[in-house]
Parts: sequence; C-alpha cells; structure tokens
Amino acid sequence: MMERVAILSDVHGNLTALETVFADIEKRGITKIFCLGDSIVKCANPDKVIDLLREKCDVILLGNCDETICKPDVTSGRFWSRDKMGEERANFIYHLPVSYDFYMSGHLIRLFHASPISLEHVFNPMCSNVDTLYFDRIINDPNDLFKNTDFIGKTKNDPIPDIVGYGHLHTPNLYRFGNKTIFNVGSVGVPVEMMNEGSETVSSKFSTMASYVILEGELNAKELSSISFCFVRLPYDIEKEIAYLMASDMPNKEIIMQSLRTANH
Repeated sequence: MMERVAILSDVHGNLTALETVFADIEKRGITKIFCLGDSIVKCANPDKVIDLLREKCDVILLGNCDETICKPDVTSGRFWSRDKMGEERANFIYHLPVSYDFYMSGHLIRLFHASPISLEHVFNPMCSNVDTLYFDRIINDPNDLFKNTDFIGKTKNDPIPDIVGYGHLHTPNLYRFGNKTIFNVGSVGVPVEMMNEGSETVSSKFSTMASYVILEGELNAKELSSISFCFVRLPYDIEKEIAYLMASDMPNKEIIMQSLRTANH
C-alpha cells in the first residue's frame, strides 16, 4: 500500500513554524514523520519545540547544533537555549541517533543531518562553502554521501543506500548523481536562500516559507515500484515568531529576526 512520510529538519526552536508544518502534515493525513536534527538554537522556544517533536515524530536525529548545546559537560549560563530547555530535554537530544535507514518502493533510503562523515561535513550542490565557516568540512564528491562509515555505525558489509536525504543546508533541493538520488529537505525554522543579499523584497517572500519533504511509495517494501518526492513550502506567521524573540532575553536575537524576514544567513 502506498504510504507517505513527512521529513523535516532544522526547526531551530521556531515553534510557530513547526506548529504550522505539523498542521499541514495533519491536514494531508500523513501520520509518519521523521526529523533530521538541529531542533534547537536560534529561536526562542527550544523547550516547547522538543516536546512537540517528541510527541509527533517517529524518528528524530541528532544535528550539529543539538550536539554542541546538549553535551553533558555544558555549564549553566553558557548557552541560552540549554538553560531554557533544561537537563532532561538536553539529555534526550544528546543521545539521539545520527542516521536512519528504511526501504521505500525497493530503494534503501538513508537519512542523516549533514553527511555520513560527521554532523558538519556537508555536500552543497548549489553553492561553494569555501568562504564560510564550513570551508574545511566540504564534501566535493557526492559519492561520499553513500559511504558506510564508522560515524553512522556502518561497515563494508552493510548495504549501500540508493537515496540519501539530509538537512543542515537550510535550502531544499533534489540532486541526481549517476544512478543515485540526493535530496535536502531545507529548514522548517530558519529557511535560507543562498543567493539572497539580506534585504526584505517581494521575491524573498517565497524563500522565507518553511520547507519540508513528503516521500510517497511502498514503505518497507524491497520490491521496485513507484516513488515520489514532494517539496512543500509553507507560509507561517513570521512576526509571531519574532514577537517570541523580542519578548525573550536571548542574546543576538536581532540577527535571527533579520534572517527570518529575509531568508538570508
């Protein structure tokens, strides 16, 4: 039987966007939801976001921001989001898996936050990262996304995926390489358009919308059959989320507010 799976990532504490996305998923009658990490940091409600993800998602993976903020040795006062979310939630996030495999319509699909190499090494088919803080963690060969690595607990004896999906980039895209498929689900909470200049324009309105992906096919089936990818862009009340930020004592919140309004990193 054909089934749909909603795959989302990079909520970054944006409760308004997450609630809007979950309402859209529910309206479509989709009940299976996977989250690819970076659920916290940037926006003002990491605690409520984590609680909602735990309630709604079948799978939640660890992201790079999650790991940094939720390490056991982080002291009180170091990260605003850690203090807001509390130790029980931090412990839950820190112990999440880093990848997830499943079959759909005869394809082995592997999900992770950024890559099978680390939580920060990333393949970007749209823009070079040479001038960013990830300049030393660039994956140039897309074949590397399909490797079985120690980081994700795989060996040479494990099957190689046919399709990989990830987040981290905040910009959704679909990329075909050889006989493989690579897709990025974008960001629910802090969408980015990589060529944006940081100003509010009519053309940026599409880019500021939350994004996620719906896969449709024969879930858990190893026999080849129909599979489809639906990229969803969804407007949400950005000013409501900005009001949460303004009411908080989060440091550097003006940077995030500008990013939410312009889809610029």
